[in-house]
Amino acid sequence: MSSPLSSAQEARTALAVRLRHLRLDAGLTGAVLSARCGWHPAKTSRIERGQAPPSDTDIRLWTDACGAADQEADLIAASRTASSMYMEWKRLNRAGLTRLQQEIAPLLDRTRTFRVYCSNVVPGLLQTHDYATTVITAYSTFHHTPDTDVESAARARTARAKLLTRRGRTFAFLLEDTTLRPGIADPQTTAAQLDHLLDVMALPQVSLGIIPAGTPRPLWAMESFTVYDTAQVGIELLAARVTITAPGELALYEKAFAQLAAIAAYGPAARARIEQARTACQRPTRNFPQEH
Repeated sequence: MSSPLSSAQEARTALAVRLRHLRLDAGLTGAVLSARCGWHPAKTSRIERGQAPPSDTDIRLWTDACGAADQEADLIAASRTASSMYMEWKRLNRAGLTRLQQEIAPLLDRTRTFRVYCSNVVPGLLQTHDYATTVITAYSTFHHTPDTDVESAARARTARAKLLTRRGRTFAFLLEDTTLRPGIADPQTTAAQLDHLLDVMALPQVSLGIIPAGTPRPLWAMESFTVYDTAQVGIELLAARVTITAPGELALYEKAFAQLAAIAAYGPAARARIEQARTACQRPTRNFPQEH
């Protein structure tokens, strides 16, 4: 598997190359272009090496300096696309936790085939309200974001579940066995979440596979990802959300999903694992005597 950041970097590099060629075609040196744009030559160098993403204003000044105003709109669009492929959570969080949940709605609405792999928590589409509240609260605490709209964000997330009953869509979920255990959520919340998974399994358009712990496997547990139709992959990293659209990298994630799906338990076997985890949530925690 290649780095999920590579598609974003490729898009940034492609934009940098286009800007450099624009300067060269205009017969300008870096120093002359910098003077016309009103900034230090080092900024031009950083932009052309893909080290500093240009702003919309930077691109307007650049195209004006090169006498290529007709390319301004296209270059700005390419720059925004490159930026959207790697979005830092601190930037996304500025609009609030609820807006963060809502902004993905258009993508979900137009997707017909979902392939979701989760290695850490139950996928958002399958989360109960209490489980979603716990996960979003943990996210908010870690990223130091205002938590005033956690409840609203949890409602927005669980509202997505209506997609599961819409006609013309299919959902394939792959969960690592560890997602069934209490961790972020307490045993009671986890038990209710597992009950919900058992209910969701009955939906004809939903496939739910559990990857058993300790099973010989072709790939290690990796970052959670979602394949939307055959158009893009969404990956949630610790620092950012990454969008992949490059065909070669899309194929890698589709291959990874297929290989992990081949070792997962389904149907009665998956249900048995969920029920086993559900029973474990009810067992009292053993208190060991402390050493003095």
